[in-house]
Amino acid sequence: MRYSADHKAQTHKRIIKEASKRFRRDGIGATGLQPLMKALGLTHGGFYSHFKSKEELVEKALSVAADDLDTHCAKLFAQEHPLVAFIDNYLSEWHQSSPDQGCPLPTMSSELGQRGQPSPTTDAVLTARVTQVAATLEGENKSQRSLLIMSTLVGALMLSRSVESPELSVQILEVVREGLKDQERA
Repeated sequence: MRYSADHKAQTHKRIIKEASKRFRRDGIGATGLQPLMKALGLTHGGFYSHFKSKEELVEKALSVAADDLDTHCAKLFAQEHPLVAFIDNYLSEWHQSSPDQGCPLPTMSSELGQRGQPSPTTDAVLTARVTQVAATLEGENKSQRSLLIMSTLVGALMLSRSVESPELSVQILEVVREGLKDQERA
């Protein structure tokens, strides 16, 4: 069977997109190459005609997640009250229950750090959000306050995803969400 000229490029994009979702949802270590390729109707051996290693795929998938996040955050930060919109969205029940569609930092950053494989894309994702948040702040120490806000958001989302009790999960989101907004109003 003959494939179109762009078939390999389209397959490459499909693999990266699916990996981006799975890495954010399940983590890097829990995402096996064989199940990933099988889900796309491809063979495990075919993976290596697209990527040198899983690490290369991780970096490309993280980059796709970063691009998705940039697009999403541009809409949030264009709103009348951008910081409130961002905090509300980041600590929403939707984001808590949809890691495959959200920010890659809560799922992937701790795992990359533990593996001793920090990513320049993780730096770019964090820097982009810190810059956007800082631009909404008034007063002194904007970059430090922005970093504190981002660290709090990521940590709260990680905790809300890790607890067994649905009530506690929602409580974490609500308490941190309202606490951050109250702090910035003061």
